[in-house]
Amino acid sequence: MTTLTSNTVYRARPGWLARAEGWLDDKGKGAWIAAMILGFVVFWPIGLALLAYMIWSNRMFSSKSCARRSPRFAAPSRSTGNAAFDAYKEDTLRRLEEEQHNFEAFLKRLREAKDKAEFDQFMDERAKRSDADAEA
Repeated sequence: MTTLTSNTVYRARPGWLARAEGWLDDKGKGAWIAAMILGFVVFWPIGLALLAYMIWSNRMFSSKSCARRSPRFAAPSRSTGNAAFDAYKEDTLRRLEEEQHNFEAFLKRLREAKDKAEFDQFMDERAKRSDADAEA
């Protein structure tokens, strides 16, 4: 009589649902919303189930787009052992963050200038209409 004893641990391969969830998490909140809309188009209970899952798992209302997503500029904290390269890397990342901040500030000023121009145009048109109405 033989006895089967095995110390090996069997890892279950992730199912297609787990793989799909990981893929959607990698793509972000927009992919989840697109999948939900597609689910509604194909068969409405699928879309409803996806919406319920997104709400239940806090994928819909979380401040991050998805729980597993990493920040854009996540600098690894470990050293490479090469002091010159580490200094170069730190300087480059600092410069990129500064450029990103400057660009975002530029975009904000650009939006504010556009909003001001549109508002000024509206006020000018409104003044012209009121002048035309007063003359008539």
